[in-house]
Amino acid sequence: MKVEFINPFIVATSEVLNQEVGRTLNIVKGPLSYLESSYTSMDVTVLIAVTGTVQGVVMFGMTERTAKNIVSEMLGKPVPVMDKMVESAMAELGNVITGIASRELEKAGFPCTLAPPTLIVGKGVLISTINIKRILIPLNIEIGDIEISVALRETVTRF
Repeated sequence: MKVEFINPFIVATSEVLNQEVGRTLNIVKGPLSYLESSYTSMDVTVLIAVTGTVQGVVMFGMTERTAKNIVSEMLGKPVPVMDKMVESAMAELGNVITGIASRELEKAGFPCTLAPPTLIVGKGVLISTINIKRILIPLNIEIGDIEISVALRETVTRF
């Protein structure tokens, strides 16, 4: 997997989170991991399919507590339960982050299209990226950790 496929997601996540919570968060990127196909989600996973000159999926995984903490920061008040509002906010957050990252991918010569986000809630859900290897990017954030899984590959063009 090319580094051009990884950095846009790290930068976009930081940019969007800081903008949405209205302050600069302490975000530390942990060591990247190179993983094979199957993926067991965390409590909350936002999955967005990518097609175009690159194809695959991008997933944003977090605990339920992290999801509620993010929305609490966005609203400026405590959000005690994981409800439809939190689910919607997490799906949209993943969508915005991936949209900004896809803009950077296009600038790097990899135009792509995004599918609407899919939100998966619950532990132990198996998500397979089939034959696309993925990079796991852990982000340690003061309001809760997020794991970004990028499983993208260049589309083979046949003439």
